[in-house]
Amino acid sequence: MSTAIVTGFLTALEDLDIDRALTYADPGIVYQNVPLPPARGIEAFERQMRAMARYGTGFEARVHNIAANGDIVLTERTDALVIGAWRAEFWVCGTFEVRDGKIVLWRDYFDWPTVIAAGAKGLIRAALGTASRRSSNAKA
Repeated sequence: MSTAIVTGFLTALEDLDIDRALTYADPGIVYQNVPLPPARGIEAFERQMRAMARYGTGFEARVHNIAANGDIVLTERTDALVIGAWRAEFWVCGTFEVRDGKIVLWRDYFDWPTVIAAGAKGLIRAALGTASRRSSNAKA
């Protein structure tokens, strides 16, 4: 049951359907990308999720492994953040705590140098793609 709640939540985020994602969140949710400070409460969480949807054009959470021990759900994922032609993929481990059918805690752990490298790689790919499209258009 808890794993279904977490996967449903991640699917809503992949669809950039923040209203649906919020239905999975407890009013007292704590959301944290370690080591950044946590967002505490539904209002702070909603602000972060809406910013992601406003500035991002895509999000993917490919779950490689998921395990539950009672109300605690652990995920091992590859997340992808997309903003236009820029795309960054990186490995993430997430801890979710589900209580009474709602997510009360979402804490993600990842390697910051890997995220920065993925972002730089995404910039290079986006720049090369833009240059390639311009070159093709100039030849036409």
